[in-house]
Amino acid sequence: MNDFEILAHAHTPIGTLYLGRRMAPGRPDWVYEIQISGQLLMSSKNNFSERQMSTTALKLHEGDGPLRVLVGGLGLGYTAQAALEGARVTSLRVVEKMDFVIDWMNEGMLPLSAEFSAEDRLEIVQGDIYEDLLGPATELWDLILVDVDHSPEDRLADGPGHFYTAEGQRRVARHLAPGGVLAVWSAWDNDAFAEVLANEYPRSSREDVRWDDDEDPDEDYHNVLFFAGGLPRTVPT
Repeated sequence: MNDFEILAHAHTPIGTLYLGRRMAPGRPDWVYEIQISGQLLMSSKNNFSERQMSTTALKLHEGDGPLRVLVGGLGLGYTAQAALEGARVTSLRVVEKMDFVIDWMNEGMLPLSAEFSAEDRLEIVQGDIYEDLLGPATELWDLILVDVDHSPEDRLADGPGHFYTAEGQRRVARHLAPGGVLAVWSAWDNDAFAEVLANEYPRSSREDVRWDDDEDPDEDYHNVLFFAGGLPRTVPT
């Protein structure tokens, strides 16, 4: 972790998570990163795909009324930040499994801490987004944005694989309001999950998000975003 100043750390079943910051060439401000056992998990420098997931989901939503947004995974907060830039978004709930990540945000240790503390539309709660979405639909959401695993086949922990199956997506769909959009972030493409979405929703699509990094200009950086929606339905009983 050369030049990586550790600000906090926590031991978890999937490894030790480190919150830290470093200076990057050509940038006047700190780059904040979360690493797991020395491997980069997320960075404030490259947050293009996280933000794009929210931006595209907002565009795909059908209708012109107020929007309620559910975000799975807090991370450094950029998915939630981009969603809150939507003028129609009236409330946004983030469900984060690791309580210490919420503490880092509340204690002012993350780059968006001050912005989020002043945002009255935002609620951050501790919980398991997969348990919520695979369970009974007590609330309906216009946008559901999930950024938790590396990819459908490379999950951070055992258990949530059911989310990526046809049966799992039938349960998830019950949580969407009419015209609602589900978005799922992935580091890599996955044809099997794309096929599940295509079979279970009237509309589905993939978006390949690419960007350049001046620290490693020869590397091809890209992530894949999955979108689905278009189910007319009533509130489940």
